[in-house]
Formats: sequence, C-alpha cells, structure tokens
Amino acid sequence: MPSKRAAKLLAGVVATATAGMVAIFPGQPAVHDDTALAIKIMQPWEGRHLVAYLDTLPTKPVYTICDGDTTNVRKGMVETTAGCDKRTAGKLERDYRPYLVKCVANWDKAPLSWRGSMLTLSWNVGVGATCNSTAVKLAKAGKYRESCEAATAFNKAGGKTLRGLVNRREMGDATRPGEAEVCVTGLPT
Repeated sequence: MPSKRAAKLLAGVVATATAGMVAIFPGQPAVHDDTALAIKIMQPWEGRHLVAYLDTLPTKPVYTICDGDTTNVRKGMVETTAGCDKRTAGKLERDYRPYLVKCVANWDKAPLSWRGSMLTLSWNVGVGATCNSTAVKLAKAGKYRESCEAATAFNKAGGKTLRGLVNRREMGDATRPGEAEVCVTGLPT
C-alpha cells in the first residue's frame, strides 16, 4: 500500500536529481537516482557502524562495517563517515547496479521506486538471487506491483523467518519505510 513517508522519500530523490544523477553524499561523486534511493531505503535498516563488528545474523558470521558492507572487512577495522559514504555508494554503483542493468532489459525505463527497491534487495541477497528471482521475472513482464510483492519472500536467514526482514521487505516499521512500501508507492496508478 502506498504511503506518505515513502512518497516523501521518493520526492526527495527526484527533487535532487540532475539528469538521473544525485549527489547524495557531500564531497562524493554523484550516483544514479536508483542508487541514491536504495541508500535512503537501506541505511536505516543496516545501521551505520564505523567499527567492524561480527554479524551473526547470516548462517555464517561475517565481519561487517558501515552500512552492512562485508567486502574486505576484518576484525578491528575502523572507517570514517566519509569513508562509509564512499564504500556504500561505490559498491552499489560498481558491484550491484551494473549487473541488475544487465539482467533487466530497459532497467532505466522501470519505475524509480522499483529500481531502488531491487537494488537494496540485491545488497542483502546478492545480484544473482535478485536477477533469478520471481520479482525480476514479474518485472520483465511489466508486472511491477506483483514484483514488489514477490520480493517480500526474501525474509529469512538460516531458514528462519525473521521479523526484522519481514518489516524491511514489506511495509517497514514505525520509524523506517520498507522496500515494498517504497516500491508500490512510486508505481503508476
């Protein structure tokens, strides 16, 4: 169901976009509008950690830093706010977005809300899982609303449904919009 808070989030990205690019972090290069939206959706869910911590939520514990980044992270690692901004934006632009653009024909013509939601989903489950998901198959058929709903199936870790992932994938919680909430809010009616 569309929401005012998701509409506000989308409007903020659209208002600051120039030729589809957004300067989301001060002093950092601009990113695609869908990357900016993904960051705004996922940061409240991931939480920002400037010191590496051992995330025990996945089936295999892994050191994590910044906004849920696990690439080349080791125990005791420390990052700055600007360093986290650069890691998150750079990783989404370099390691996630190009693969989704490749697996979804006409990616840039899909609704911004859907693209941002798929990017944040891929940050959590990987581009392979996202590209091979029912959500992407439905989107390829032009069924974006159904695609938004199908992405909510990614709510488990270690085979167990987790309330936090249900909230993140669906309609959020009292303080954070969920991926499906943002996804459906930006769809044409």
